[in-house]
Parts: sequence; C-alpha cells; structure tokens
Amino acid sequence: MKIKYIHNLEYSYEESVQLGEHRLCIKPRSHGFQRLINFNLNISPNPKILYPLLAASGEEINRITFEGYTDSLSIKAISEVETLKHPCILDGVKERDLTLPFCRSIINRDLQGALEGWMPNGQHDPSAIELAQESLAGSSNNALSFTFQLIEIIQDRVKYTKRHTGPAWPASRTLRERVGSCRDLAMLMVESCRSVGIPSRFVSGYHFEDPLPKEFELHAWAELYIPGAGWRGFDPSGKGLIDERYLTLVSSSKSNLTAVITGNFRGKTNLKNNLTWEIKPLEICY
Repeated sequence: MKIKYIHNLEYSYEESVQLGEHRLCIKPRSHGFQRLINFNLNISPNPKILYPLLAASGEEINRITFEGYTDSLSIKAISEVETLKHPCILDGVKERDLTLPFCRSIINRDLQGALEGWMPNGQHDPSAIELAQESLAGSSNNALSFTFQLIEIIQDRVKYTKRHTGPAWPASRTLRERVGSCRDLAMLMVESCRSVGIPSRFVSGYHFEDPLPKEFELHAWAELYIPGAGWRGFDPSGKGLIDERYLTLVSSSKSNLTAVITGNFRGKTNLKNNLTWEIKPLEICY
C-alpha cells in the first residue's frame, strides 16, 4: 500500500509565550515492512535549531529549539510511505523453540531493555503477571499461542475506548477499570509479555483500516520479538497480528518516548492553551 497523508498540529496560547525545547516523533519509520518515500516538515515559528537524530530505539526523531515569543505553534508533516506485505509469521518460526517462559540469559543483550518491568523499581506489575500466567496456562507454553490467547483475554475483559490525552495507564489500572484506550491496551500487552520473557516494546503510528474511517487518529500497539520472525506487531485493541494497513511512526521500550510531540513553554501561571490536530490521507494506492 502506498499512502500520502498530512499530520497537522496547531497550538494556540492566550498570550505570547517562550517555547522551550520540543521533541518530535512524527517522521515515519523507514525500515522493516515500510519504506519512506518522501517527508516534508513545516514548523512555525521557524525553529532556531532543528536537530535530527537517531534515538536509542533506532528511530529517527527531531529535537527543536526556539527563540523569541509567540502565541502559536504550528507543525505540519506531509509523508509519503509504502507499506509492504508482512511475511507469514509461521514460516519464520519453523523449527524454532518457542517454549515459554523465555530465559533472559539466552536473549540477545540488545533486547534487555525490552524486558524490564514498568514499575519504578523495574519489577513487573502483579496484575500483568497474573494475566500472563492465565494466558500461559491455555497456550501449551508456546509463545505464539500465548500471544493470541493473551489478546483474546484482553479484548474480553477490557472495553476499548478512545482517550485523547494523558499517558498510557499501568496494567493494574486498565484491568481494574475494565476500559482502556489503544495505548492502555498496548501497555497491558507489553507488560504481560515481558513478564514471561518475550521482549516487547510500545509503538505509535496509524491504522488505515478498511473501510477508511471518517476521522483519523493516532494509534498504538505492541511489537514483540519472536525468535525466527524478529520484531512483529500485535494490536490488542484491533485485529491482533498487524498487516500492511498499519503505519509505524516510532517504537520504544518506554511508552512516553513515542509521543508525537513533547515540550514545554514559559508563560504566566494557569495560562490557557489549546491544541487542535488533523490526520488526513491525501492519496492511497493498494
């Protein structure tokens, strides 16, 4: 699938502010199962410095700084991307030992950060561990069977709902509330998979589902490292194993590092500000 789309962010402030450093994760991934054909980024006011860099996760992001004062901030990204058909995951895992739990000592050291728990002390959330153990019991201890069983249980117990602001909830809150946004369900899946030794990370991007919705929003899912198949995406709030209709912006072992934009500004206390956004396909070819 080839798609050209626009992602526009508009911030307005009730009076002039001094913008601090901002971090942008709006450039689509250009490796794996997608290829970036063209990317154009327009920012107003013009940044003093726009510094492109390769993040620890291997994704391309931009760090921007400003000078002077402004009462607005506009960021417009126009991207053209080709997504590729994903190879059959079963072909990749043939003759591989997928018995869970995976032992940390046999996992590539490059993946260790994708095994850490989300709690401040590095431990796994007890609620996610309990959910993982339940999924493990019905999976014959096979990593793929476990993954699909886990998605089925998550979708049965947690009602998907949209939530536009705030960080991803911890697993315990999502299970307690029995509702969650795509990022909450992704967090729950990542934490549960890590507790049985499957390297997992959080992904931000888009899902250009069929039929196309009237309004587009950011989406979040999980990527798991499956021996023999490598990193593969799984959507616990959608169809499970993802396909070429998913487009990745950025992934990270930490969900907060996948936000499209993070930053700060200096202004009066309790200054009112407003954000509007638009994600709109311009051309799609299948």
